[in-house]
Amino acid sequence: MTTLIDRAFVRIAEGLIHMRRIDGGRIDAPPLVMIHLSPGSSRGLEGLMTAIAARGGRTLIAPDTVGNGDSAPPAPSLPDIAYYADTLARLLEAMGLDRVDLYGTHTGARIACEMAVLHPDRLRRVIIDGIIEYAPDAIAEMIEHYAPQIAPDDYGCQFAWAFNFVRDQALHFPWYKRDPAHRLMSYAVPSADELHAKTLEVLKSLRTYHKSYRAAFAYRASERLPLVALPTLFLIGATELPAIRDRASDYAAMVAESRIDIVGPTVEDKAVAIQRFLEA
Repeated sequence: MTTLIDRAFVRIAEGLIHMRRIDGGRIDAPPLVMIHLSPGSSRGLEGLMTAIAARGGRTLIAPDTVGNGDSAPPAPSLPDIAYYADTLARLLEAMGLDRVDLYGTHTGARIACEMAVLHPDRLRRVIIDGIIEYAPDAIAEMIEHYAPQIAPDDYGCQFAWAFNFVRDQALHFPWYKRDPAHRLMSYAVPSADELHAKTLEVLKSLRTYHKSYRAAFAYRASERLPLVALPTLFLIGATELPAIRDRASDYAAMVAESRIDIVGPTVEDKAVAIQRFLEA
């Protein structure tokens, strides 16, 4: 039986927030809210949503963060991660959700962490999938090169840029260092269809996609994680970036009630770990 992912909009002060959701029907477990990485949207979580839904009937909600996908742009010109956490809290309030479980990956992991600090009363458990803190010199470099501010031009150069941006991210980290030392050997080159779909998601939010990136680069995880007082799972995937994988135990040690789960390369592996943690 195929799991159907519905799509919907909810209005907050910034405008309409787009989301993907699976209504699982369980009343004995809170919904799991899922926050995507940058760039793109909740589309990138569809595979994981389907895998989780196959294991327990939990309601799953994956919004496009403000300024990404089909959601409204952020209100501040330079939003920080606390702002993204605040928009999520306001979204939950608009949806009438008092308490949820929360999963976030990469940029979404920072938002999940900050949400746990600022709005712990709205959360039961937190899953952090890929979090890292950059040194000041690395932050400056990433802001300058990794997520440039882009606008449409008269010759459509943004289309070629977005395609190559998405493709190079699958080949190198950081994507703009295209040499053997920065080659991601554990990542497969996405198919043409997948590249097309991911590029469209970036193009939807061309003028604002960089804002969540820059907020993530500047986030001081080591200062915020010790303030998390909720049960927290740190997920480490088999294909995770070495810098994230190598620091996972350090970050987990900062949270009083935490555990680490090293999982295989598939969304099914990740779904099993998530379900095990949520049902413990």
